[in-house]
Amino acid sequence: MRIDLHCHSTASDGTDTPAELVRNAAAAGLDVVALTDHDSTRGYAEAIAALPHGLTLVTGAELSCRIDGISMHMLAYLFDPDEPALLAERELVRDDRVPRARGMVARLNELGVPVTWEQVARIAGDGSVGRPHVATALVELGVVPTVSDAFSQDWLSDGGRAYVAKHETDPFEAIRLVKAAGGVTVFAHPAASKRGRTVPESVMAELAAAGLDGIEVDHMDHDDDTRARLRGLAAELGLLVTGSSDYHGSRKTCVLGEYTTDPEVYGEITRRATGAFPVPGTGGA
Repeated sequence: MRIDLHCHSTASDGTDTPAELVRNAAAAGLDVVALTDHDSTRGYAEAIAALPHGLTLVTGAELSCRIDGISMHMLAYLFDPDEPALLAERELVRDDRVPRARGMVARLNELGVPVTWEQVARIAGDGSVGRPHVATALVELGVVPTVSDAFSQDWLSDGGRAYVAKHETDPFEAIRLVKAAGGVTVFAHPAASKRGRTVPESVMAELAAAGLDGIEVDHMDHDDDTRARLRGLAAELGLLVTGSSDYHGSRKTCVLGEYTTDPEVYGEITRRATGAFPVPGTGGA
């Protein structure tokens, strides 16, 4: 089985619609794909309706969190999307995205970059607006060559010249909320240092003690030495180890199935979840 547990659609900052995502996942030879848009479940219905035979969909989300001033992302799988407390927290985070993006546009204007809110809104479309949309605007204007290059101290990375903070959930609270909604939690790309400051291992141990289920080890932002270190940490803390592409369509260079999750780990995730179940494909619309 080929299992990719971290993918984005146009419901947040990917370039594939949810329907295109599942079709492309099947074409890439995946058996299981997770839809994990940022703080959003809006893509579920479209993805399920288009799900091809032979492909299973894991519903999820990537939750925006912050601890001790450090931004981090929490992958949540197979939770009840209608559970009121988790739904309210996701809405709080999403509602802060627009004023935050407008603030980044204003800071870029102050730096002499002629980006406009209308340009960013066009790029975001119906998705949950975020830094990748602002980064894409910088690429369109020729300010940076790629989206990844926009995530630097010169521009949009944490603490960068055009960075603006938004509401982000305390990760301990995120674990509690996801668990209460029947879901499973995995710390996304925990050592992606090029994105900014990373959470120390002592905090990862505290998160594990609070119920964190796993860490995403096999990821494009982790080199071989980092993966080996994280595998050792996961074994020490009793955490599951996942791998995934963090696919964003054409917005990033990663491809579907570039990194995958062991079937036994996937089986354990589905066993722990009680809020939702993987959806088998029925042929799609």
